[in-house]
Amino acid sequence: MAATTRITVTLPTEQVAELKKLTDNVSGYVAEAVARQIRHQLVAEELRQYEEQHGAFTDEELAAAHARILGSSEPGSGATAA
Repeated sequence: MAATTRITVTLPTEQVAELKKLTDNVSGYVAEAVARQIRHQLVAEELRQYEEQHGAFTDEELAAAHARILGSSEPGSGATAA
């Protein structure tokens, strides 16, 4: 089990009410949300650095990445969106 540290977080009352409707493990839910945001920011930084070194992504590169991540939406491609 990973080490944990207890902290205090202040959230709007409405968010807490919605969280409690969604889960009985608010700490776990928040931890996963934080982990997802950290991954998002790390990927964004990697992409920024890549573009800084190699130039902006072309439309073709973006379309290929989109197809690889989400599946192609072209008829007959056989791929489906996740």
